[in-house]
Amino acid sequence: MSELRDAILARDLDYVREHLPLDPTLIGETDEHGATLDMLAAKHAGIEMVRYLVEYGLRVNLNSVDARGRDMLHYAAEGGDEAVCRYLVERGGMDPLRGDLSLVTPLDLAHDKGHAGVQAYFESVCGCELKDMYRNPIRHGMFPDPSIVRVGEDYYMVNSTFVFFPCIPVSHSRDLVHWEVIGHAITNPEWANLEGLEGGRGYWAPDISYCNGRFYICATLRLNDVGSVRRRQMVVTSDRPEGPYSEPVFFEEDGIDPSLFHDDDGRHYMLLNRGARIFEIDETATKRLSETSLLYYGSQKRAPEGPHLLKKDGWYYLFLAEGGTGMGHRTTVARSRSLMGPYAPSPYGPVIRQWDERALIQRCGHAKPVTTPDGRWYFVYLCGRALDGKWTMMGRETALDPFTWTMDGWPLLNDGKGVSTLNRMPLPAQPFDRERTDWVTPRPPQPGTIMHSAEGVVIAGGEYPLSDVRCRSLTLRRQTAFECTFSAALTVPQAEQGEAGLTAYYDEYSFYTVGLVHAEDGWRIRVAEQIGRECHVRYEKPVSVQPGQRITLSTQANGLVRNVSWALDKAHTEGLILRNVTYLSDEGITISKRFTGAMLGVYAVGCTAQFSELNYHEGMGEEA
Repeated sequence: MSELRDAILARDLDYVREHLPLDPTLIGETDEHGATLDMLAAKHAGIEMVRYLVEYGLRVNLNSVDARGRDMLHYAAEGGDEAVCRYLVERGGMDPLRGDLSLVTPLDLAHDKGHAGVQAYFESVCGCELKDMYRNPIRHGMFPDPSIVRVGEDYYMVNSTFVFFPCIPVSHSRDLVHWEVIGHAITNPEWANLEGLEGGRGYWAPDISYCNGRFYICATLRLNDVGSVRRRQMVVTSDRPEGPYSEPVFFEEDGIDPSLFHDDDGRHYMLLNRGARIFEIDETATKRLSETSLLYYGSQKRAPEGPHLLKKDGWYYLFLAEGGTGMGHRTTVARSRSLMGPYAPSPYGPVIRQWDERALIQRCGHAKPVTTPDGRWYFVYLCGRALDGKWTMMGRETALDPFTWTMDGWPLLNDGKGVSTLNRMPLPAQPFDRERTDWVTPRPPQPGTIMHSAEGVVIAGGEYPLSDVRCRSLTLRRQTAFECTFSAALTVPQAEQGEAGLTAYYDEYSFYTVGLVHAEDGWRIRVAEQIGRECHVRYEKPVSVQPGQRITLSTQANGLVRNVSWALDKAHTEGLILRNVTYLSDEGITISKRFTGAMLGVYAVGCTAQFSELNYHEGMGEEA
């Protein structure tokens, strides 16, 4: 421990004033968490020390964060000194709602440490108590490309599902934060059109709208890169939000990310990229009535897509996702008095963009606005949380933030504060008792091959392995937390053939399995990783089991590390550690389209397998 650190912790301001100016770099000494001495001062040394360091410490930077993404205000909140917290907020301009790399805010720390005075102060600054706040993202796991519509006091959302079936979940909420899947846009396997498509293709960026008592859902069907047609625009309709929806109608127009706009003159339009192009359709959304025209190419002009139109106060507002779906993602806005333009961009820049490169929540964009019954405005938008700043394990998720309108009529996100971690609940919370699991399959299974019940699931496994796009014999749920556990009890199949077990799955190029495999000498336990085009068997050993006997399989996620285990009884558990599963992230490999997210489930190949006691837990919490 250095003498300067000793002096700071002892609150020896005279020593610090004498010695720090001689070598200002000494303040950069760090502890095991990467906390610099000014951060430790905020936690331990009191207001006079903090004031001196902030105002006279040449190398003190209020933007600095430790290895956990915590800034000086996090440390002040943990220490519980209200005077220091007030100084850093009121004089340093620091935010009590800024999240670290675990989305923990200074307000959270004040609450967790029992510092009631600091908590009350932060809540007064925020104008809201912690118990009345929500935390972004509001939907964890693979819920990308959100689109939303309000009908009365009910909100409905759709998200991309790519090659997963059923296609395009329709979710319902009464408070904009708690959501439950109530149906899907396509549930008939004969209408899915997913046969042979590579992972990451399929249904992209759906939009939901409502007009004259009918719900409309449109999306791009992204095909493989063969032939002359690679993108088609799909529309289904229903008089009920949960469906059933009509047989898909396809518009043969190249582009992605369609949305429908129902103008107040009774005319209807489809928009899609590049930029925002538009053509008129009929009320049934089955016939094209005009050629396609370019409305506006965008403000940033890199990968302009995801167009949405809003008409308000005589203006047509055009929202565009731009900058690609990586770190530069954003939503821009332009407007025109005429539907067909010309459109002028907002003078305030992007309406959504994550400017804080230190934040866990990144890749923010692809937004759609919605209003509450009392006239307040919100955006739902996609975001991504990357492990180690690199690996977007759970794919792109859904976030929510309020916005207001400036005096000159432009949207301003979150009072100009940008993307939030914690924010005030839009409406009184109406959580669901328990959200039902949205089980999906890569591409539609054959009828009767996957049977879910209250007892578990039975899979009549086909002949194709999980690495083949023709494989249908697995069922999956989204991974929704970096730390989680998924387990299932497998009944040893009657037929002595094939394989069955548990899988963590991204696509046919990226997964691992733990389960039983039948060989010449009987059943074996096998752990294998599919990384790109290669399969790596990490463990294989004969195991003495009999048909009808149960074996418990489990996988525990801790960031990029996975513990897999198997047990014939509670007293005898064996396992293996997979230390780097980056291949389960968007950035993991470079084959095919990488737009989905890690999922967990069970599979069978070449045999019929029965699974029971399917359990999923986030962290050490209750069963989800």
